[in-house]
Amino acid sequence: MSEQPVSAATVAEKKPQRDLVVVRNLVKYFPVRAGLLQRVVAWVQAVDDVSFTVREGETLGLVGESGCGKTTVGRTILRLIEPTSGEIEFDGVNILKLSGNELKTVRRNMQIIFQDPYASLDPRIPVGESIAEGLRIHKIGTKKEQDQIVMETLKKVGLEDYHARRYPHEFSGGQRQRIGIARALALQPKFIVADEPVSALDVSIQSQVLNILKDLQREFSLTYLFIAHNLSVVEHISDRVAVMYLGKMVELAGRDELYANPLHPYTQALMSAIPIPDPTIKRERIILQGDVPSPLNPPTGCRFHPRCPVVMEECSKAEPVFKEVKPDHWVACFRVD
Repeated sequence: MSEQPVSAATVAEKKPQRDLVVVRNLVKYFPVRAGLLQRVVAWVQAVDDVSFTVREGETLGLVGESGCGKTTVGRTILRLIEPTSGEIEFDGVNILKLSGNELKTVRRNMQIIFQDPYASLDPRIPVGESIAEGLRIHKIGTKKEQDQIVMETLKKVGLEDYHARRYPHEFSGGQRQRIGIARALALQPKFIVADEPVSALDVSIQSQVLNILKDLQREFSLTYLFIAHNLSVVEHISDRVAVMYLGKMVELAGRDELYANPLHPYTQALMSAIPIPDPTIKRERIILQGDVPSPLNPPTGCRFHPRCPVVMEECSKAEPVFKEVKPDHWVACFRVD
């Protein structure tokens, strides 16, 4: 990215205050079935004992390799996927205890922007109807008022009124992602999970979409969980950054602190891979050996120890505790102890 990283909090000139989303000991295992009777023969440990908070008005970046459980965390928070165990609080309410109309009411304030903007839109209906679908479900306004909200929301993301009558296949990838943002924004939520919203877009379009997200955050006081694997994008938009590896949270800190002083060996390896736009500056690259272990049978102890360049004997025997080692800097590593 050519622009200097500017956090959403800096743009809005505000400080995040209370915790809007609180996740405690979140676990999500997926069953693996086999045989004629489709019995459960194993469990995919997608998310295993993850805890963190998202503060009101901030953008929390969630990063890690593909398959580490980032998307599962985001969808579980919204209860698009039911967790195996744990607690999820939104605005002071444990949403895992809600059902029916109570859950429906809370979901109005929690929306998602999907990674694939085309697959997330119904190809058989105009995009205006897709954006208005949430308004109809929650019975917000009359038909005329709903149409007005759709038109205003399209303009907020840089599209025009006449785009509401077009179908998804008539738009470019960047335009479709703007439509996905408009659909999430139509209900005026407090919290949005952005699941790799720019990973499928060209670099030039990525910048436009990121700037739209930051402008909307400032205007509507939004809170984001921004899921991505591109560390440059995360640095550009996030206030704090959380790092996951194989279903576990390994580090969490403020953006500037994490990028300047990563403590976990896995985070250090990720940071060493970020390209530097200045050819006169050389960064020592940390090359990890081996492949990511399978979540079907994760390693004992620290899950990163088979690939860790500074592994110790106890790393394979015991699991490090995810704890605060500096003010607002959390890490799970015996080396830091």
